[in-house]
Amino acid sequence: MKLKTRLIIAFLTVILIPVLLTYLMVCGLSRYQINSIEKTYEITGTTVKSFANSMQVLSRLTEKPYHELDELAKEDSEQLEDATCLEKFNKKLEKKKAYLLVRKGTTIIYMGTDIDNVNHVIPQLPAYGESGNTSENGVYLGGEAQALVKQVDFLYGDGEQGSAFIVTDVSNMIPEVQEFIVDLVMGILMVLVLTALLLIFWIYRAVMQPLGKMQCAAQNIKEGNLDFELRPAADDELGRLCRDLEEMRKRLKDNAEEKVKYDKESKELISNISHDLKTPVTAIKGYAEGIMDGVADTPEKMDKYIRTIYNKANEMDLLINELTLYSKIDTNRIPYNFNTLSVNEYFNDCAEDLSLEMESKNVEFGYFNYVASGVQVIADAEQIKRVIHNIVNNSLKYMDKTKGKINLRVKDVGDFIQVEVEDNGKGIAAKDLPNIFDRFYRTDASRNSSKGGSGIGLSIVKKIIEEHGGKIWATSREETGTTMYFVLRKYQEVPIHE
Repeated sequence: MKLKTRLIIAFLTVILIPVLLTYLMVCGLSRYQINSIEKTYEITGTTVKSFANSMQVLSRLTEKPYHELDELAKEDSEQLEDATCLEKFNKKLEKKKAYLLVRKGTTIIYMGTDIDNVNHVIPQLPAYGESGNTSENGVYLGGEAQALVKQVDFLYGDGEQGSAFIVTDVSNMIPEVQEFIVDLVMGILMVLVLTALLLIFWIYRAVMQPLGKMQCAAQNIKEGNLDFELRPAADDELGRLCRDLEEMRKRLKDNAEEKVKYDKESKELISNISHDLKTPVTAIKGYAEGIMDGVADTPEKMDKYIRTIYNKANEMDLLINELTLYSKIDTNRIPYNFNTLSVNEYFNDCAEDLSLEMESKNVEFGYFNYVASGVQVIADAEQIKRVIHNIVNNSLKYMDKTKGKINLRVKDVGDFIQVEVEDNGKGIAAKDLPNIFDRFYRTDASRNSSKGGSGIGLSIVKKIIEEHGGKIWATSREETGTTMYFVLRKYQEVPIHE
C-alpha cells in the first residue's frame, strides 16, 4: 500500500471512526437513559431530542401529577386545605424533582420545600387566572427563580380564589440527563484515545518498523558490515526505499568483493610479471657479462650472445605491453577504432603474416577460408589481429610436438563469421577448460619459466571479442590439441524505404 494511500486512510480514520463510534455510543447511551427516565419518572415518548431540551423533559415529568391536581381541585377543592393530603401529594412531586405550593387569596398556605428555595419564586407566581392555556405546559420563571411553574386555579368552599402550583427547579438537570452528558463526554474521550492508539499502532507497523530496519541497515553499512539482507515489508514508498537500500548494499558488497579480487589479481599480476621478467633479465645479464668477460671470443659466439639478448629484450617488451593493455582493459580504456572490414581481404593478410612467422619457427600453418566474397564485419583491425596473435602465441607456448601444426579457418555461420584456430599441442584438461579465459589462470601450475607469459593473454582476447559483440570458446583433447573459436557479427546494410 502506498504511503499516500496510508495517509488518506489515516485521515479518514481520524474523522470517520470517532464519528461512527460516537454515533453508536450516543444511540446506546441515549436508549439506556431514556429507558431509565421513563421507568423512574413514569413517562413515555421520551426521545434523544429531550436530552437537548431539559425543559421539555422536566415539563413531562410533572404532566401526570398536574392532571391529578387539576382533577382534585375540580372534584374536592376542600382537600387542598388539608395538610395531610397536600403532604402526601408533595411526596409524589419530590420523586419528580418538583414541589407543591398552594395559595389562598394572596397567602401561601402550603410550601412543599424550604422557604429558602421559594424566596425568589413566590414573588413571580402568576396571579389567579393568568396562566390560561399554558398551565399544562407550565410557565418559565427566569431571573434567580429558574423554575417551571404549572398552575391550577380553583375556588375554595367559601368562594375565595385559590391556586395550586407545581414548581420544578430547572437550574439543575435531572440526574439521568446529567449522567448521559458525563458518559457521553467520557465516551468521546475514550473513542479519541482508542482511535489514537490504533493509528499509532498502525503507523508504527507501517512506517516506524521499516524505518527502524533501514536505520539498522544504514548503521551496518556505516560500520562496513555488508553481510545482511534487507527485505521490504510492503510494496509502497518505504518498501521501494528498502529495495533501493538493499540494492545499494549489494552493489557496495560487490564493489568491496571486486576490490578485494582486484587487489589480489594486481598482486598476482605483479608477482607473475616479476617472475617472468626475472628470467629474461637474468639471461640478458648473463650474456652481457659473457661479452664483457670475453667469453664470446668468436664472431659466431658474439652473434649468438647478441641475438639472445635481443630476443630476451623482446620478451620483456611483450610482457610490458601485456601489462599496459591489461591496465587499459581493467579501466575500459582500450582505444578501439571500428571500421567496415572485408572478411576475405582482412583474414588473407592475417594468414600471410602468420605463415611467415610459423615458417620461421618451423611450424606447419594451414589457412582455410569458406566465406564468400563481399562479406563484411565491423571490427577494429588491430585488436582482432591482437586476438589472433595471442591465440597463436598461446598455442606455440604450449606446443609439445616435434612437428607443430596450426590451422586458421574462417566460416560463414548465418549472421556471424566464425574464426577457428586449431593446434596439435598437448591439449587442455577438461577440468581446466572452463577457466582458461580467466585472468591469471594457468594450466601449468608449476609455472615452468620456459613458458613465460603473464597469464592474461586469453582474458585480453575474451574482453576484446565481447567488446565487439561476439563470443569466444574452446574445445580440446589432451595430447591431441586445442581449437579456439570466436564469432563476429556480419555487417548488413538496412534498406531505407522512402
